[in-house]
Amino acid sequence: MPERLRVLAGDCRVTERGDRTRTHRGRVVVLIKPDNTTLVHDADGYQPVAWLTRPDSVVVEGDGAGFSVTARTGERRLRVVAEAATASRGLPVTEAGVPVGTCPEDGGSLVRSRGDVVCLDCEERWGLPAGASVTDTTCADCGLPKVRVERGEPFHLCVDPGCDPLVAAVRDRFDRVWSCPDCDGDLTVESAPGRVFLGCEQYPDCETTFSVPHGVVVDECGCGLPVFETATGRRCLDGTCDGD
Repeated sequence: MPERLRVLAGDCRVTERGDRTRTHRGRVVVLIKPDNTTLVHDADGYQPVAWLTRPDSVVVEGDGAGFSVTARTGERRLRVVAEAATASRGLPVTEAGVPVGTCPEDGGSLVRSRGDVVCLDCEERWGLPAGASVTDTTCADCGLPKVRVERGEPFHLCVDPGCDPLVAAVRDRFDRVWSCPDCDGDLTVESAPGRVFLGCEQYPDCETTFSVPHGVVVDECGCGLPVFETATGRRCLDGTCDGD
């Protein structure tokens, strides 16, 4: 279910206490976000006249005719007291993002937000690999969007890593393609949370590892490892290599 945004309005006295104490009076709207961020808006512009970001606590009290809101973080306090309330509602809200498709489970809108793809209805969330872009194509198996991600070459994979894991695609293409520069072992494709890397098969006797850059292989370095074309230019798989 979507989270709730609390909206209250009325003729209010607004008091802020912290480094200094300030008091405002007017007909204002109080917004309390799902993370407890509390904002007080008047009729002028976009800037709130008072706010407290992610306070430790928010207490709302009211008897129908009026209300009070008290938000606290450490020594800071924001208190809003309405002598006459004109509105008090809880509204469903979601995060906003760039539309990228439709959820195959419930038909809800899919958006890209904060490095994830999220369904605005069921709130299912899929994390995107670093540097990934969402494409216009969909997965033939589950109907979710596909992403384009570069790890040695471009891969087009389902946004759901359980359906189409990135490490499996990279392993199919690059496992044991290159030799370890520090011993006679091969470099195998391994993974850790949020990371795909190449590690020597002789581990733990040889601890050589290299993170796979976000880019495509375009050449071979003088050291024998691949050269990647990345968003910041060409570089050897070994980021410390000064080979030509």
